[in-house]
Amino acid sequence: MKPNIHPEYKEIKVHCACGNEFMAGSTNEEIRVEVCSQCHPFYTGQAKSIEKGGRIERFNNKFKR
Repeated sequence: MKPNIHPEYKEIKVHCACGNEFMAGSTNEEIRVEVCSQCHPFYTGQAKSIEKGGRIERFNNKFKR
């Protein structure tokens, strides 16, 4: 690596909109995010999965076979 051309990589605080804070490595001074693992529906178990079914199932439901 060439000397004196790379930014300083340091531990910083990441602030989430929900109020959660955690440490991460970055070249930025501070990072603000809207969603983190504490408030994202996928990680909190509040995510809804919608199964639409396949083509054949939809066809059979349409024509009541």
